[in-house]
Amino acid sequence: MNRTQSMEAARTYVDGGGLIADLATLVARRSVSQSEGRPEDLHAYLEEDMRPLLASMGFDTEIFDNPREGGAPLMIATRIEGEDLPTVLVYGHGDVCNGEAHRWREGLDPFTLTREGDRLYGRGTADNKIQHLVNIKALELLIRENGRLGFNAKIILEMAEETGSFGLREFFTAHRERLSADVLIASDGPRLAADTPTMFMGSRGGITFDLVVDLREGDFHSGNFGGLLADPAILLAQAIATITDARGQIRIPEWRPDSLTPDIRAALRDLPPRQHDADWGESELTPGERVFGWNSFAVLAMSSGNIAAPQNAISGSARATCQLRFVVGTDMDDILPALRRHLDAHGFPMVEIRPGRREAFRATRFSPDHPWVRFVERSLASSAGKRPHVLPNLAGSLPNDAFTEILGLPTIWIPHSYAECGQHGPNEHALLSIGREGMQVMTALFLDIGEHAAELKPAG
Repeated sequence: MNRTQSMEAARTYVDGGGLIADLATLVARRSVSQSEGRPEDLHAYLEEDMRPLLASMGFDTEIFDNPREGGAPLMIATRIEGEDLPTVLVYGHGDVCNGEAHRWREGLDPFTLTREGDRLYGRGTADNKIQHLVNIKALELLIRENGRLGFNAKIILEMAEETGSFGLREFFTAHRERLSADVLIASDGPRLAADTPTMFMGSRGGITFDLVVDLREGDFHSGNFGGLLADPAILLAQAIATITDARGQIRIPEWRPDSLTPDIRAALRDLPPRQHDADWGESELTPGERVFGWNSFAVLAMSSGNIAAPQNAISGSARATCQLRFVVGTDMDDILPALRRHLDAHGFPMVEIRPGRREAFRATRFSPDHPWVRFVERSLASSAGKRPHVLPNLAGSLPNDAFTEILGLPTIWIPHSYAECGQHGPNEHALLSIGREGMQVMTALFLDIGEHAAELKPAG
């Protein structure tokens, strides 16, 4: 099967209803790794949904317990066609966020796939089930039609990405040889524009933490004690206001990166426009530089008292859950110590910093001039008929550091979603049109790798 035939077969799989049917099965699996989830559903996704599919494709599969107590299982699937061939590692995560069914609009259920025009609604459709399903089905198509890939393939599936890839780094360290490869080609995150393939070679890091002002037990009458007792909510709000200015520009020097170099600015220069507030973020940067080349601070949630039924009382405590998304050039180990120094210097020693419950992601970025990157870029341009958007890193966070730092791999991410997909919130959805093009470009890419295996395999 040649390139044209393979892309047509990929389109037929989608337009014939195969992708929707297969995705519906995966969405129905309530593989939640957060508070709504059950461990048995995480294991069942690997054992009952993934293992039969991969075994039918000639992969040897093994499911492992998480190396950290209480962690979710992982799977490695391996298909070796020749020791002299390059090896491609493919990644996906089968876990999803809490369903939060009460927040979805009428007629939608997070664990029932619902099609409305081009949109496929359901928890995990965009993040990440359609993404690794497309890549696996592209491999299956080539194996079925050609009898071989022409390269070696390994697949790592984890079930804890939505809790910070809990245990993934320890697992990679323990199984470094088993996971050895020449390149990671995976899919997560969104395209920059829905109608154009995107490639990125890293991700912003992410660290979540709580800021807490806990002054006293219980609440006190705001008339009898107003003006006498310090208000923790006001103290917390004042402390947060020192972290950025009124347009969100970061004021902590250690949180301002030094890596927005001329070459990175050049790579971000001609990106298509995206939704943004003109008076928000770093004033001297373009929107693309703000989201792909700079750090951003966000308050994810705040609480003090009962907002649903406020009382005439001064609360005893206040809490805010905050997050810093950060790029290469930020010392991750100094993020919270720098915040402590900043708050103390501004007169807020009473504000406690508590590390978040989620694992932190490190920032990574890989050179766009690497031979694998250029090869993939040419393949996508040929199959899509347009040059893909090539980004130095994703604006969101991924466990990319586990691949670059532990496995030592060049990393190339080709997302099959788009920014407005609603991931992590209600009404999450994938676009069938992106799924169709994703199947076509990934099938063509894997075919190209097999046909050019000799030049892609490094000497020695």
